[in-house]
Amino acid sequence: MKTPNQSKVKTPVWVVGKGQKHLRQDHLTTEEPLEIRLISPNRTVAVTMRTPGNDFALAAGFLYSEGVISCKPDIQRISYCVDKSIDGEQRYNIVNVELRAGLIADLQPLERHFYINSACGVCGKASIEALRLRGCPVIADEMMVTPELIYSLPDKLRAAQSIFTATGGLHAAAVFDSQGQLLNLQEDVGRHNALDKLIGTALLSSELPFNNHVVMVSGRSSFEILQKSLAARVPIVCSVSAPSSLAVSVAQEFGITLIGFVRGERFNVYSGMDRIVTM
Repeated sequence: MKTPNQSKVKTPVWVVGKGQKHLRQDHLTTEEPLEIRLISPNRTVAVTMRTPGNDFALAAGFLYSEGVISCKPDIQRISYCVDKSIDGEQRYNIVNVELRAGLIADLQPLERHFYINSACGVCGKASIEALRLRGCPVIADEMMVTPELIYSLPDKLRAAQSIFTATGGLHAAAVFDSQGQLLNLQEDVGRHNALDKLIGTALLSSELPFNNHVVMVSGRSSFEILQKSLAARVPIVCSVSAPSSLAVSVAQEFGITLIGFVRGERFNVYSGMDRIVTM
């Protein structure tokens, strides 16, 4: 039977090169759906394709970054599905979250899954306005880092990606302290899920907010990445690729230093240059 932490699977693969072929075993990143359900009110709030592992943290991080919960005590219990009418293996693809008694959760933010057209200006403006209405304050942390610290992050990120090393098919999100020390890293087939796992792990261990910390993600920085980082109060967000225009707008609006294309001894700063110490 499948376990809830089966993050990779073996498969036979033909390797072809220089006119020759041979068969060997390879590892693939597991990709399966995860349904996040709330208990009372009984409602499915999300279905996401994810890599199994740290599913409870993923659920907690998702609910926190979407504004459904605001702190660890808002969660009374998290469990896998125990419905006997559902196939045993599939129960590991359903997470039930029971909120504390008396909590009236605001589920309206979950209605936006998700924009039909990522280039829609109206949707972009509405997205930022939704963050304002949630009462997300500007991040005013006076954190300062050197370019050298930023240069060092991609290698630290890659070195800690154990599943990526085995499969070559995963995104990662990592949090570093102000000295560039890696504190935690999470991997997932989706970079948004990796960040939710990172935030959820910190939430469940009472390590939020991420004041005076740096978060780095593989891939690009999208609106979702910035929204989740804002909820976790991250002052500096880095990525190995480019940000989207809406991500830059969120960073500028809410005081986040947004850095992209961190490669070698070079990077681009799209917002918040004042946190980077230069000569």
